[in-house]
Amino acid sequence: MKITKKNGNITVYDDQKVVRSILKANAGVREETISEKVAAAIADDVFSELTESSEIITTKEIRECVYRTLQDRGYPETAKRYYEYKG
Repeated sequence: MKITKKNGNITVYDDQKVVRSILKANAGVREETISEKVAAAIADDVFSELTESSEIITTKEIRECVYRTLQDRGYPETAKRYYEYKG
């Protein structure tokens, strides 16, 4: 899957970037703990959902999908911090 970045460059999707971003967003949230394994599962879900929609996606679509997935899995504070961090 390819990604169109904010600056217009096209790159390949890297699930490890999503995992790291989720873990960074979760680092300051005391009431929610996300392990690397859970973050990787979320990144897999995001990849699966986005590959159904298009071969080329935007970073905004990734951000919104990660946000929704975190919310759906019961991590609302991490979702909020992720969106603020990536926004």
